[in-house]
Amino acid sequence: MSFVAPTATRVTEHTAAHVNRQIERRIEASVAYFAEHRDQIERRLEELDQEWDIERMLEANAASFSLLGLTLALTVDRRWLALPIGVAGFLLQHAVQGWCPPVPVLRRLGVRTQREIDEERFALKALRGDFHNVEPRSASSDHGRTKAAVAAVAR
Repeated sequence: MSFVAPTATRVTEHTAAHVNRQIERRIEASVAYFAEHRDQIERRLEELDQEWDIERMLEANAASFSLLGLTLALTVDRRWLALPIGVAGFLLQHAVQGWCPPVPVLRRLGVRTQREIDEERFALKALRGDFHNVEPRSASSDHGRTKAAVAAVAR
């Protein structure tokens, strides 16, 4: 494995296999449920639009702890500067490798990557029929298929 992990898989590569399987089962269970309750797919898609992925969670937590450390350093003791320095180091490590100390905790809590959220989203859109307008290669022009495919995903 390279020092710099691929963006799309860096978190799942550094997550315990059983935790990844739990998240996969949760996605499968959700899609199976909505396959039987198609009238609720729109509501679920709206929920997925509001779900915070692991990157957003880490960014919000890093910013919060950095601001806390800076505030304490300015008002209590300069040694509190170690907190934002440590947070910045962890955030850099996550950006490069896809791992930092909060990742295993957040993953065990079920926080998903954007890719995992999108996997559920696109499965639900397929159930809803969003991709039926994308015709096979021989049926229309490349430009027309491209526009239909982009429109289907963007819905």
